[in-house]
Amino acid sequence: MRIIAGMAKGRNLISPIGDTRPTSDRAREALFSSLESELGGINNKY
Repeated sequence: MRIIAGMAKGRNLISPIGDTRPTSDRAREALFSSLESELGGINNKY
């Protein structure tokens, strides 16, 4: 898995072994766009 945006863009994450399937970039973008509109543009610093 990789992070595609934000401060951590380009970092890889370790994914669980098993029946995990990748999500397409298009589906992931739609999901996070929906979350952003629901959360009102929360600024998250880590």
